[in-house]
Amino acid sequence: MRTDRLRAAYQIEFRYTLFPLHPDTPDEGLSLEQLFAGRSYDIDAAQARLATLMAEEGLPYGQRTMTYNSRLAQELAKWAETQRGGEGVHDAMYRAYFVDGLNIALADNLMTVVRQLGLPEDEAREVLASRRFQVAVDADWQRCRNLGINAVPTFVVGNNVVVGAQPYGVLESLVLNGGAAKR
Repeated sequence: MRTDRLRAAYQIEFRYTLFPLHPDTPDEGLSLEQLFAGRSYDIDAAQARLATLMAEEGLPYGQRTMTYNSRLAQELAKWAETQRGGEGVHDAMYRAYFVDGLNIALADNLMTVVRQLGLPEDEAREVLASRRFQVAVDADWQRCRNLGINAVPTFVVGNNVVVGAQPYGVLESLVLNGGAAKR
């Protein structure tokens, strides 16, 4: 992935800021047809474009037909980031959602990710039940609003912003303009 190449070439650290993508989606999810109803949006063309972009990055991508509310998954991810072995949570969530089509609004489904990462399932369930990381996710969502972020991925370095899946050179310029040193 481009971000892995950047990490290997420059002394940089990525920090995930979670984004409220369709936060009003009900827990049972919506079909993509329901989500985009009334808009002139070609779902098949968008899926094909995403599949091509993911293939270019060497990422798997499934034929997604549903969208799910990611709020609980984001709270779980914030917790996982604090746990030894939790650094792979974002990749695991990507796979669960975009490859396996898992409904990540459901706590039981999120335990699949917890088990894959080898994190304590009982603690993960408590985190979700107590909503202990709700404030942290709220802060991320507010940061997105403050920065005017309305799409993913968005890369922010200092006051510079790059939106969307960009070529490596664009991302490299972003980190260089931000003062990143080579390794």
